[in-house]
Amino acid sequence: MGAQAARSRALAVLRIRSRAVAVALLPAAVAVVLLVGGATGQMSGPNWDAARLAVTVFAVVVLLIAAAVAAVIVRASPALSPTVELAERAAPDLYRLVRDLAERLDVPAPSALALTPDCDSWLEDRTHPAHAIPSGRRRRTAEAPVLVIGSPFLWWMRVAELRAVLAPVVAGTSPSAHPDIAAARRFVRGLDAAVAVAADPGQGLIGRVALGFVGQIARLLLRSCQVHVGEMERGVAAAASERAQTVDYGLRIVAQEQVGLAYAGWDRLLTRVALPAWRMGRWPSRLDAGVVSALTELSRRDRLAEGFTSRLGERPACDLLEEPGAVDEAASLLAARLFHGGPAEAGPDWAPVDWQQYPEEVVDRKWRTEAARLHRVLDDLGVPPSTGPDGPTLARVMDHLSGRGNDAARSREADEAGRGREADEAAHSGEVTEIVHTADSGEAGDTLAAGISAEVAREEAVREEAAVSPAPKSPGDALNGWGADSLPLFPLQPPRTGRELLADHVTAMVCCAAVDTAGATPGLDWLDGPALLINGERRADLAARVLSLTEDGDAAPLRTWLSALGVRPEKPVRLV
Repeated sequence: MGAQAARSRALAVLRIRSRAVAVALLPAAVAVVLLVGGATGQMSGPNWDAARLAVTVFAVVVLLIAAAVAAVIVRASPALSPTVELAERAAPDLYRLVRDLAERLDVPAPSALALTPDCDSWLEDRTHPAHAIPSGRRRRTAEAPVLVIGSPFLWWMRVAELRAVLAPVVAGTSPSAHPDIAAARRFVRGLDAAVAVAADPGQGLIGRVALGFVGQIARLLLRSCQVHVGEMERGVAAAASERAQTVDYGLRIVAQEQVGLAYAGWDRLLTRVALPAWRMGRWPSRLDAGVVSALTELSRRDRLAEGFTSRLGERPACDLLEEPGAVDEAASLLAARLFHGGPAEAGPDWAPVDWQQYPEEVVDRKWRTEAARLHRVLDDLGVPPSTGPDGPTLARVMDHLSGRGNDAARSREADEAGRGREADEAAHSGEVTEIVHTADSGEAGDTLAAGISAEVAREEAVREEAAVSPAPKSPGDALNGWGADSLPLFPLQPPRTGRELLADHVTAMVCCAAVDTAGATPGLDWLDGPALLINGERRADLAARVLSLTEDGDAAPLRTWLSALGVRPEKPVRLV
């Protein structure tokens, strides 16, 4: 039923294409009728001659415009998903699994395999001439689409689970091979590519005007096809799902649960673990292996299933790869580009980092970089140092945010002006002092947060200007859809607020003080990212105390916490 509906909708899309062609040819048809009538003498006279000339000129103009629109639609290169190409020699067992699955489903096998650093899998048509591989590499001639597999699935899922998850995706090659559906998809992809070409800001004035007209026509045709295309794709998905029910149906229900788990662990790993490293100019080179550790930790904390441990004893799907480490590294670098916008290749300011070195090279460096930024902003604001040894201290930050630093500054000014009596009276007025502390701490926090936000924005602007992505060096680079654009396609998080940045920087300063004065160590929590370890155990009770200081100006909870752990806030810390 789904296949029949898909074919019906595909024919509707093709009818729209035929109507567009008919509209373009209609003036030419009228002109031909008038010319034939004049040649046979049935349409003679000055009025007919004028009509023939006008219609013929109009028909020629319409045909030229239609030819230009058709040329742009045909020649425009449809967008491709950035992927890691997976040659058969790099994963013969995985290719064999997919081909066996296609044989069991009685559908054409995908022409090639590729990996995406995301928790999804799909079929992608790469038969457009613009996607051909130039000389030196054999062009793929098969009409079957490419199977794109989410790389986290290979590391988290077992072989049988992966086969069950891929069954409905591979089954989609059958409706994709239908001539009407394939033609409808090519037409829609061409329209979409033409719209993208028309929107390219790099065109000159004449090009923008001409391509703008082409883009309007392409958008009009896309809007006409929108409903039919949506129904066609739903029909294709329904047909593929029906066909896949004959293969590993019971296991597929269980495997879908693992898909949800993989997505949850992958999201936590990227946002909590990978993102801090990317912001430090480092990219974890084993993200897919890390998702296994993250999900293992998640299952341990939440006690997901009794048979979880025995499941991990089965063969993982990454064993189907010849060199899992190299594939993981390539997928990890692509993930950094997709979600953060990092460079295409490793370099001095964009180096890979192993999980063993992550605490020292990322966590400790992140803390000390943010602590140094915090003190630079304090210096710019003219905040005086705290009493005691010279150097950047946690006490200076706490005094400033709690208002004690402002009281000390006012007292010194009063003493210098000879107003010691007024200062003593103010110091003994508890109610007035509390009100002043609250107002001063709120203003101090807002000012400090604004200064940190401005400093972070300047540093990010400088980094973006310096991060110039080179043009594709190989056909594979061009095939993956990466040009000179280094911006992330899918940013992980919206911009952080000033208060969030302030809390992060104060936390970093506390962690630096704990490491330098109390023997704490930086660590990695697979679900929460950078962690402070004291006596080998993670301390997760710091965030609430930092918020009390940054939001309310109340330093008492943090001071109690520091005293219990033996952290010396008056001691200078080492910064980068």
